Amino acid sequence: MKYVCDVCGWVYDEEAGDPDLGIAPGTKFADLPDDFQCPVCGVGKDQFSPEE
Repeated sequence: MKYVCDVCGWVYDEEAGDPDLGIAPGTKFADLPDDFQCPVCGVGKDQFSPEE
């Protein structure tokens, strides 16, 4: 599953994770810390939507 930042369009891919941010491949979006922020624009998890 992929989640897209509603503000800037950055995509978090659960399968790939984000090693640059210390997020292991396979990490579910729901399992990201509550204080996770978009690495591009800084908004919180509540500003992401599942990619359709």
